[in-house]
Amino acid sequence: MFPKKLQDKLNNRISEQAFRQLGQPHKGIDFSSNDYLGFSKSATIFEQAQHYLTKNQYLQNGATGSRLLSGNHPLFQALENQLHQFHGSETALVFNSGYDANLGFFSAVPQRNDLIFYDEFCHASIRDGIGMSNAKAHKFKHNAVDDLEGKLKRHAIATDENRELYVVTESVFSMDGDSPDLKKISEICHQYSAHLVVDEAHAIGVFGKNGNGLIPKLELETQVFARIITFGKAMGCHGAAILGSKALRDYLINFCRPFIYTTALPPHSLATLMMVYTQLAQLTDTISAQAKLVQNIAFFQSEVKRLKLQQQFISSHSAIQCCIIPGNAAVKKIAKYLQDNGFEIKPILSPTVSKEKERLRFCLHSFNSSEEISEVLNLLAIFTRA
Repeated sequence: MFPKKLQDKLNNRISEQAFRQLGQPHKGIDFSSNDYLGFSKSATIFEQAQHYLTKNQYLQNGATGSRLLSGNHPLFQALENQLHQFHGSETALVFNSGYDANLGFFSAVPQRNDLIFYDEFCHASIRDGIGMSNAKAHKFKHNAVDDLEGKLKRHAIATDENRELYVVTESVFSMDGDSPDLKKISEICHQYSAHLVVDEAHAIGVFGKNGNGLIPKLELETQVFARIITFGKAMGCHGAAILGSKALRDYLINFCRPFIYTTALPPHSLATLMMVYTQLAQLTDTISAQAKLVQNIAFFQSEVKRLKLQQQFISSHSAIQCCIIPGNAAVKKIAKYLQDNGFEIKPILSPTVSKEKERLRFCLHSFNSSEEISEVLNLLAIFTRA
C-alpha cells in the first residue's frame, strides 16, 4: 500500500493545480525548448560526429565505467582542451549533466566553517549542492548587489584565516531570463576576498564571441573562481563542464563524488560536443545563428512594446522572455489556448516559481520566424484582454 503521507502530498499538488506529468513530444511551433541555436536537430553535426567516430574506429556504445576506472576515453581530453581554449579558462572538467556539476561542486568545494552567499533565484541544482555542503549558506535578494555587499560586510568581520567566502550567481537566470551586474559583483568579491562562482548554462551559445558566454564577453575570466557550463541548452547536446584552475580540477577529480562514482559519458556524446564546438569556432556558421537569435530577441521585445504587454513581461535581453500570469489555473489555461493554436509554450507553475509569479516562459530560437513571433504575441494579447 502506498504511504498515506506521500499520497497526501500528491493530492495537495493536484488541488493546487501543480501536479506534474510527463508530456508528449511537442508538435507545435517551438517556443519552449532550450535549443536556442537549433543544434539539437542539426543533421550536419550528427553526420560529422558519426563520421569522426567511424574514421577513428571509436565504435563503442558505452563508457564502460567511471573516468577513474575504465571510462576515461581519449575523447575526454580532446573535448576538454577544446572547452578551456574556447571559453578562456585554465582547464575544464566534463560532467554528465549540469545538475551533476552543480551538485558535485557545491557539495565538495566549500568546507566546514566556510560561507556561501547565493542569489535567491539560483537553480535547484545549486541549492541542492549547497544543502549537501558542510559550509553555512546565506541567500541574498535576486540581483541585489547592495544586499550581497551588506551580507559580505557583516560576515567578513568575523572571517578568519581558515574561512573561505563563496559568492554564487548565474549569468542568465533560467526562470526570469535576466542577468546580474557581474562586473560589480566581481569587484565586491575582490574587495572581500570571496570566490565568485557563476553558472553560465543559459548564456553560452547566446552571448560572447562565438557564444563563449557572458564572462568572456565582460572579460572577467580571471576574476571568476569557477564557471559551470552545460551542453543541453544552446549546444543541443548533453553534459556539462566546470571551468577553472588546474588545482580546482585536481581537487574535483579527487573529492567530487558525483564525478568519481558515476559512469562516464559515452563516446558518441563526446564526439557530438566536439563537432558542436568545431562549428561554433567557425565564425560564418556561428555568427549567422547567433545574429538571427539576437535579431529575434529584439523583434520579440519590439512586438511586446507594440502590443502594450510590457508590464506583464520581466525585463530580459536573453533568449528567455517571461510573461507573468498569476495563478496556476490561469497560466495553464492560457498556455493551453496557445498550444491549441499551434504554439508549444509551457506554463511555469508554483512551486517551481513563487505563488502569484506563475508565468508563460517563451524561449526564443534562431529558427523562429518574425511571423511566428508576431502571431503568438497577438494571440497572447487577444486572450489577456478578453
